[in-house]
Amino acid sequence: MSQANPAAEAPRGWIYRALDLVERVGNKLPDPAILFLLLMVVVWVVSWLLSGVSFAEIDPRTGEGIRVRNMLEGAALTGFMAQVVTTFVNFPPLGVVLVAMLGLGVAEHTGFISASLRAILAVTPKMLLTPALIAVGVLSHVAVDAGYVLVIPLGAVIFYAAGRHPLAGIAAAFAGVSGGFSATMFVPSSLDPLLAGLTQAAARLTDAEIIINPLNNFFFTTASTFLVVLVGWFLTDKVIEPRLRGTKVDGDVSQMPTMDALKPAEIRGLLWAAGSMVLTLALFILSLVPETSPWRFAETGELTNARAPVMQSIVPLIFVFFVIPGIVYGYVAGTAKSHRDIVQGMSRAMSGMGYYIVMAFFCAQFIYAFGQSNLGALLAIKGANWLKMMGFPMSVTLIGIVLLSGFVNLMIGSASAKWALIGAIMVPMLMELGVSPDLTQAAYRVGDSSTNIITPLLPYFPLIVVFCQRYVKASGIGTLLALMLPFSIALLITWTAFLLGFWALDIPLGIGATYSYPAG
Repeated sequence: MSQANPAAEAPRGWIYRALDLVERVGNKLPDPAILFLLLMVVVWVVSWLLSGVSFAEIDPRTGEGIRVRNMLEGAALTGFMAQVVTTFVNFPPLGVVLVAMLGLGVAEHTGFISASLRAILAVTPKMLLTPALIAVGVLSHVAVDAGYVLVIPLGAVIFYAAGRHPLAGIAAAFAGVSGGFSATMFVPSSLDPLLAGLTQAAARLTDAEIIINPLNNFFFTTASTFLVVLVGWFLTDKVIEPRLRGTKVDGDVSQMPTMDALKPAEIRGLLWAAGSMVLTLALFILSLVPETSPWRFAETGELTNARAPVMQSIVPLIFVFFVIPGIVYGYVAGTAKSHRDIVQGMSRAMSGMGYYIVMAFFCAQFIYAFGQSNLGALLAIKGANWLKMMGFPMSVTLIGIVLLSGFVNLMIGSASAKWALIGAIMVPMLMELGVSPDLTQAAYRVGDSSTNIITPLLPYFPLIVVFCQRYVKASGIGTLLALMLPFSIALLITWTAFLLGFWALDIPLGIGATYSYPAG
């Protein structure tokens, strides 16, 4: 196969020099685990300094004045210590990553993933590899956070196997999975009803009878997929990959895929594995069909409700859909001789997660302390109130919501938590100015997605750093920031313009959505 370390030097234009500076500065920061520890100490100190200050802003979650909690006071500190283990164990990405990696470990160890990718790459035009990967990343939102542990590492594998730089594959996949988090490829995600519910609650502060359709942004977010793919495609091939020409791939070569032709045993294994996947999928779909299916949300019979068992079982289902074909492939192709080989594959996958587990521990503690201190909520509410007070023209106000959402996103990872804070102020305010809640929510979603990929406080950010280190050992926070910063800036600009274009041309945002309030 062609090597991912071309001899040609990386271009040295001012954009590339600026990104190199971001990478150097970012990588001089302490190890991510220690960085989260230091940030937690900063939160403690700042919360102590601001705990006695009275703020006029009202917390929409409580209806009372916002108050910073002193995390160094006795009750808060002992409460924090009492919750350390629980905070770590309940850290959402931890279980998602480890369970999914068990299944992926088996499929990788037996050779099923490598053989599958070689078969796919044999029929996929190289020029369409980047857009296809980004599109799959966007589509992965249907499976909640599965894209982070499935699509992103496979992006690196696919690019490396195709003779391209694996970090470019990670960047492209990350741009689709996280940068395009608010885009939907024709299939609604669980985020749609979640945000619409918060929007309706905020809107009812002004109009007690208003009803917000869960798919009120569906047309806009679906069209946004094509924007995200085009922007990501251009940046990956024309900016990111050329810059990586001088970055040597120095990971463990034995763990990296090759583009060797498939052997008869591998083809036979793939056919049996594909058959097992089809059979498993068919049985699963049959179990979903009955209206009384236990996979459905008991109260409404919905399958897509966030509380439906099927939606809450996405990660275990990923485990099953990789373990079964992985085992079948291993036995048929002769790469697995006994159950011990299967367990070894799982053990090998877990051994590679040691560094991530350490980072996850400190990341979980920091996020807990930051949330308990109310510092993020204070900044979000102050920003929303300032935007309200300025009284900008409508187009400028919409841009302001995008930028505010993007800024707050750097500190608060949860999309719903941010919108609960910002939406409670912005939705009623803009309704009084004649702007519909549907448009305000769309502006929020643009800002929320665009900066996902450059915030180390994203719970999955440390995991992506680990994926980078598999191929380039010196990778750190700065490496990933430099990779993703062009995507973030480009998406902020083009996606905001895209929304304003929808508004100017009066293109429907979604089902039951309007641009003006009251609708007319």
